[in-house]
Amino acid sequence: MQGLKKLYLSLLIVALMVGCGDKKDGAAAGEKGPTQVAAKVNGTELTVHQINYALQRIPNLDKDQSTAASLQVVRNLVDQELLVQKAVEDKLDRDPTVVQSLDAARRQILAEAYMGRKLGTPAEPSDAEVSDYFNKHPELFSNRKVYRLQEISIKAPKDKHDAIRAQMGASKTLNDFGAWLKAENLPVKAAQGVKPAEQLPLQILPQLAKMADGQAMVVNAPDGLLVIVLAGSQVQPVTMEQAKPAITRLLQTQTRQKAAKAELDALKAAAKIEYVGEFASAGKEEAAAAAPAEPAAVAEPAADADAISKGISGLK
Repeated sequence: MQGLKKLYLSLLIVALMVGCGDKKDGAAAGEKGPTQVAAKVNGTELTVHQINYALQRIPNLDKDQSTAASLQVVRNLVDQELLVQKAVEDKLDRDPTVVQSLDAARRQILAEAYMGRKLGTPAEPSDAEVSDYFNKHPELFSNRKVYRLQEISIKAPKDKHDAIRAQMGASKTLNDFGAWLKAENLPVKAAQGVKPAEQLPLQILPQLAKMADGQAMVVNAPDGLLVIVLAGSQVQPVTMEQAKPAITRLLQTQTRQKAAKAELDALKAAAKIEYVGEFASAGKEEAAAAAPAEPAAVAEPAADADAISKGISGLK
């Protein structure tokens, strides 16, 4: 019961979105049957609809727990309503920061609601599509490995990148390379760990899968370079049957991402958009980013890793 209570205490925050628009005065009370009222706080009614909405947002709620959960939810709503009433009494609903927060939440909810209704649920991919993805990514499935990695994060300006790469290739050992970095006064952070294939970026995974133990690669990082040394690896393949649920969810996510981008592009094409003043360059950067044929591919590796990771982790 303690774990259940801890889970539902978080609904205090969710309830802020549920209860703010449902205050009714005494005259309105007659418009709904008595069974719709779950509680009253200083005359303000909290409804069964609010409770049901909050319950729907609890993932994997067991039917046997629904009664206890609904009681916890109504208690949370009562606590929340007390806080809301005091906030309104103190005129916090007029505070500029609060107003901006409420407006931002409203805009986000409306945008997501539009996309949700417009796109619907993507169709389930065919067996052929699932099989094709499986076969095109052996590094994630048939030849999946668990990697033991050493990482050296180097903070360096771009004009130093070529020299660092050259020195990495020329150094006989990591100690030699580290000594050179120290002599060049380049800040370094070292880390090591074990990661399965699905937790690594797909941009580097195919190359990493081909490397022998002891080899290293250098990749770009936001503030410099990252040296990844393959200290060791172990093959732990995943079968098509095991991978199918994860691939199915992944392909549906990709389909939805592409449809969302197409819809947004269409809305932009039909709208008059103008970036003003110091933000004028934002329009130019957006146009440059839209130049590649598949801009959405930039976001796909993260989605791949997340979906596959969740799917494979469930097999262990």
